[in-house]
Amino acid sequence: MAIRTKRLYDPPERGDGRRVLVDRLWPRGMKKSDASFDEWLRDAAPSTELRRWFAHDAAKWDEFRRRYAKELEAPAARAAVERLKEFAARGDVTLLYSARDEEHNNAAALRDYLEHF
Repeated sequence: MAIRTKRLYDPPERGDGRRVLVDRLWPRGMKKSDASFDEWLRDAAPSTELRRWFAHDAAKWDEFRRRYAKELEAPAARAAVERLKEFAARGDVTLLYSARDEEHNNAAALRDYLEHF
């Protein structure tokens, strides 16, 4: 079992496994009919307030991860996390995101959370 991250804009690959979009908002410039994903778990995404505060500022990365982990304890987010854990128990999972920064994004923080959860 592996949990990977990938931009939704990138083409699917054979080893992606279950592809799960983990953004709260639909990615700009992408038609739903053109997107390749199996499920969209909005509740696994950070809150709008946290997302705006972070603004993909790498200097805020550690604090973002801490705040996001706390948000993942809320009931709706917890259910989404449990669903992701079920997917991962059955095979590979790719967490899809739309951010340009491949290192400092919610999917990377969520992957790390899931691996240590």
